[in-house]
Amino acid sequence: MKIFIDTSSLFKLYHREADTEIIEQIFSQLLVTEVYLSEISKVEFASSVWKKVRTREITALEATTTLQLFENDSSKYTFIATDSMIIEKARKLTIKYGLKGLRTLDSIQLSSAISLSKEIELFVTSDNLLKSFLNQEGLQTDLLTVKK
Repeated sequence: MKIFIDTSSLFKLYHREADTEIIEQIFSQLLVTEVYLSEISKVEFASSVWKKVRTREITALEATTTLQLFENDSSKYTFIATDSMIIEKARKLTIKYGLKGLRTLDSIQLSSAISLSKEIELFVTSDNLLKSFLNQEGLQTDLLTVKK
């Protein structure tokens, strides 16, 4: 199974927090053959790690280790380039959903996901607002209805 995973869920694979088990369940229950990430996940992931240091949830040493683990795993992921087509679609999505709360980086995540709509079977996010936009765009986000 090919999946797209946003940074909110990706981070849970590297740092145990609420709903980590749900993300782990996806990988244990489904035969995941390819994992797609938006290229901006590289930046968002590092930002999330350092936020955990600033809020004293982890140490700087733990942050460095986590970032190195992600770097080591990077070859396992297929990154979707943030090219002009992704940015233009993100702009249009922001116009469409901006009043409902779609923000800049999530619009790029959403645009990246939409660009893969014919190839991906499951779109994974731990962000309920982003999930609502994925659903409105007709993308499969529910593990329970995915064919195993």
